[in-house]
Parts: sequence; C-alpha cells; structure tokens
Amino acid sequence: MSIPKEPRQLMINIMYLVLMALLALNVSAEVMDAFQTLDQGNKNSIATVDEQIEETVASLNDLLKDESKAKYRVLQPAIEDIRREVASFNTYVGDLRDTLIDVSGNNDGEVTTEGDYIESHGVLAPKGKKNKDVTTRLLVQGPDGQIREGVGAGEELKQRIIETRQRLIDIYSNLLNEHGETLQLNEAQRQARIASVAENMPFSIDDDTWRTSNNKKVSWADHKFGHMPLAAVLPLMSQIQSDLKVSEANLVNDIVQMAGGKQIVFDKFFPVFQADKSYVIGGERLNAKVSVGSYSSSLQPENITLRVNGQNLPIKADGTADFSLVASGAPGPKTIRTYVAVKNPLTGEVVEQDGEFTYEIGTRSVAVSADKMNVFYMGVDNPLTVAAAGVASNDVRVSFGDAITGTGSGNSYVVRGVRPTGNGTTNVTVTANGQTLGTFPFRVKPIPDPVPTMGGEQGGDIANSTFRAQRGLFAELKNFDFDARCEIAGFQMLYVPAREDALVASNPGGAFAGQAAALVGRAKPGDNYLFKNIKAKCPGDSAPRDLGTMSFTIR
Repeated sequence: MSIPKEPRQLMINIMYLVLMALLALNVSAEVMDAFQTLDQGNKNSIATVDEQIEETVASLNDLLKDESKAKYRVLQPAIEDIRREVASFNTYVGDLRDTLIDVSGNNDGEVTTEGDYIESHGVLAPKGKKNKDVTTRLLVQGPDGQIREGVGAGEELKQRIIETRQRLIDIYSNLLNEHGETLQLNEAQRQARIASVAENMPFSIDDDTWRTSNNKKVSWADHKFGHMPLAAVLPLMSQIQSDLKVSEANLVNDIVQMAGGKQIVFDKFFPVFQADKSYVIGGERLNAKVSVGSYSSSLQPENITLRVNGQNLPIKADGTADFSLVASGAPGPKTIRTYVAVKNPLTGEVVEQDGEFTYEIGTRSVAVSADKMNVFYMGVDNPLTVAAAGVASNDVRVSFGDAITGTGSGNSYVVRGVRPTGNGTTNVTVTANGQTLGTFPFRVKPIPDPVPTMGGEQGGDIANSTFRAQRGLFAELKNFDFDARCEIAGFQMLYVPAREDALVASNPGGAFAGQAAALVGRAKPGDNYLFKNIKAKCPGDSAPRDLGTMSFTIR
C-alpha cells in the first residue's frame, strides 16, 4: 500500500483508521463483566452437578457391597470409562482456555495471576478479555491466516466434541449389548435406551445453523468464535463443559437406575437465558432460549415455570422456552429479569430462583468521506469511502441523490456530479439489511474555472520569436486534484500593429488557424495582441464558459 504524499489525503487516511479502531472498541465494560459472570455461573453449575454425580456413584458402590447385587458390578467399569472420557475432555478444554488467556495476556507460556489477570470491578479478570485477534487467530484461522472449514483449534475442538460424544454413546451401548441379559433388558429395550441417550444428550455439535444462516460464516469455529472477544469465548467453552457434565450425569443416573440405586436428587435450579447475541443495535431483534439450569433429564414441562420480565413463557417438551424482544430505547446496558420455579416430582418440593441477563444496545456507526475533497465535482470521478461498523460490507447499500451518479460496492465507490442543484447539495444514503444507517450531504459543483495561457503565460511582454512559435491557447486547471482537462472552445484576436490599423480575427478551438494563424505570423517588436472572449469547455459543462482576456506586447 502506497503512502499518500499530499498532507490532506494522509490526514483523511489516518482519521479513517482511527475511526475504525474506535468502532472496534465499542463494547462496554458492563458487557465484559456480564460475560465473566456467565462463565462463573457455568462453572458453579458444573461443580453442583459434579457433587451430585459423586453422591450417585457412592450410592452405587454402597449398594454393590451387597452380594445379592453382585451381578450389577458390571456397571462400575462403564461408569469409570465415562468419567475418564469426561475428565480427559475437560483437561483439553482447560488447557485451551489457559492458552487463550496466556497468549492474550503476557504470553509467557503459563497462566499466572500476576501476568495474565487484572482486577476489574473488584474481581480478577483475564488481562486480554477484550482481545478478538488472539481468539480468531488461534481458534478460527489456519497457519496461513485463512479462515476455512477444518482448520484452527476451534475446528479441532469441534472434532473432539464429536469424538467424545461418540465414545460416551459407545461405552453405554457396549454395556447394554454385552450385559443385556444380566440387566434383564431385551433387544428392543436395549436399542430404545441407546437411541434415547443419543437423542437427548445435550453435549453435541449444531452443524446446521451456521451453514443455513445468512452470516456468511465458513466454519463452525468461525460461527462460534470468529471475531469474538476472549471474555465472550470463555463462557462459550464453559457452556460446552457444562453440557458435557449434564450428559455425564444423565448417563451415570441411567446406569445406576439399572441396579436400583439412588437417583440424582434435585438440588439447585436456576434460569438459563441463552441469547443469540449480547450486543444488539437499536431496532434489531434479540432472540433467546430460556431453560432450567440443571443436570436431570426427568423434568417434565408441567413441573416448570419460567418467566422473563414477569412474562410467563410456554414450556416446550424439552423443558425450554423461546423468548424474543426488539431492542429499543437509549443505547447502553439493559437487564432482563428471569425467574424459575421447579417442582420436584419425587418430593413435591418447589424450588424458586431469580436471575438476570445483561445485554447492551448500541448504535451502528457509519462514516462517508470523499477521498479528495468534501465536494462532488461534475464531469470527473470522485472517489468515496464508506465505513460501516458492525455490518458486513456485502450488506451495505449506498444510494445517491439525483444530482450525482455512483458506482462501486462494499467500502469503495466512484461518484460523478451530473448537474448542480438549487441549494448546491445532494445526499448520499447508506443502508444495511433494510435499515438506514445515515444520510450525508455533499456539495455538487462544476469544475473550477481554468486559467487561459499561451506558452505558459497569461499576458505581458513576450519575445517575438517566442510568440511566433506558439501554436494556440490553453485552458489550465491550477491547484485541482482531479485528473481533468478543459479545452479552449474559441476566442477573438485583436492585432494592433505599431504603425498600422488594427485587425480582428475569430478562431474556433484553441489552436491558431486561418486568419488568426496568419496574424500571429506577422508579429514584430512593438505590436500588441489582445485575446478576448476566450471560451473554454470543461468536463460536465453543458455550454462553454468565459475565461476573460489576455494581452501580449511583442518585444
């Protein structure tokens, strides 16, 4: 990329870069803190479920001490294999989280409180919580810096999820297929249980949404993590771990029930508000799935009450509810109040819990700048740059007033003035996805008057030999940044010899011709030449313009 030498253009380029940097940083500290709260909530949920799994496994071990239950000891290796797979995956995700925190922190190869965390609002937060470059580079891009399906640590994470999920299903399937008779399960019952486990396991990959959406994402990792700040990526990863922990609990619970052991008891319930975004533009729709945060699959819709901002939501068969709102009001953080009440079908006890979800309403920022002058000149190409934050360049649409024409796409356009307007201005309007992002007025003007010259001079004394060597008049555009050329349309020449009567000749065009050329050839010291009614036509002109007169004296 070449660096412009003209100071004004250099200044415009720098301002454009600063604008884009400011737009990229337009995420409030409150939103970053909300991400951290969500991450911690996922960790707390994982810890709660893990405690219940330990209790359930302990109850099975106690039950199997009874020799009459000895045949059910075939369940223990399967549970151990399941827990080993879960632990292995959690170690992998933990290492990946540590790598992201370290590389976006002090990048010294290890995660430490001193170098990789900072205190934010009284709690420790990753130092690089706003960093989008590291998450995109490590999780989404390949070694060549390109984004495509199958490359990056995010795609490796996707593959680990698929493989771990399949191994869990295989462990469960092998248990039932190898010990079906011991567990008193016929073939149909075994296959039904295996199909149910596979269908209801929350630990899975949604490989359809990103392929069918209109967000132009090229991979699951790009859809999940592309250009996301670290603070947003961490809760996404802990949610994956939470889904795995719920899946582990469901499998362990199902296996323990085969031996008549203790079921996982209901302990804590909390509302989970899964929004499709946490930063919305005014007028955009926020869509969310609201559900109960728990580890048990035995919850029935009739035992669940969910409310958002006081509104009761209909519960679907999978225990979730859908919620949607249109972002409105002044820009800034907004809070959604959530409530859940769950009736324990085993004990009849009702547990209630309140929660909240914080999102931020923002405004799209758009800048339109003429690259050379803050004006559109008629008859020449005027380069125009459009910068819209938070909008894909392919979605940007630019329309022009009837005084100008324009071509281009994305960020770069070329505009040409076609006629002046009554008030001297016209509008450039930027839209995206049906919304108007801004309307910008620009002046529309003819090209400035050129200066008539002959031999580079505008008049005065001139040597006889120099004068007679000239081929005509020229119209020069001085101090004009555009590539434009004006042409002399014609003039009148008044020849005043030193001791003779004056002669007049009309000349079409700028080059001396006919009588005018003959009079130039008669020049001698003391003669005077007056060029008047000099006309020129510039690009965009509908008629020639008057450039005045020039006078030369031959010496």
